[in-house]
Amino acid sequence: MYPPDLVAPMKEDLTKVGFTELNTSADVDQAMAAKEGTTLVVVNSVCGCAAGAARPGIKLSLKSDKKPNNLTTVFAGVDTDATERARQYFLPYPPSSPAIALFKDGKLVHFIERHHIEGRPAEMIAENLRMAYEEYC
Repeated sequence: MYPPDLVAPMKEDLTKVGFTELNTSADVDQAMAAKEGTTLVVVNSVCGCAAGAARPGIKLSLKSDKKPNNLTTVFAGVDTDATERARQYFLPYPPSSPAIALFKDGKLVHFIERHHIEGRPAEMIAENLRMAYEEYC
């Protein structure tokens, strides 16, 4: 578990642009239960690729005409129960931090794993997400 003071700015990086934190497995289930429309679930992380590519790319992707109805996030290494529960919704994909999942009407329709984030610029992550929003949102 990471110290709360360490992760607070990393969490705020997403919450200040409209993401809802999911801190428990019940929060995740409630967020995913019979949601109509689209829901973006971000597994946030302390790693460099989260700071340098994932979070900036996610924020850039939201500067689009089409975007998800619901923005949610769990934090790996902090919200352990919530992260574990969210990952059950991501199956068959293996656990990944960071990770970005897009659901439409409760069904997983797009998933970006860590190996698709590492070494790529934020603009590439944003464009990947924008194409998914165009198709599903």
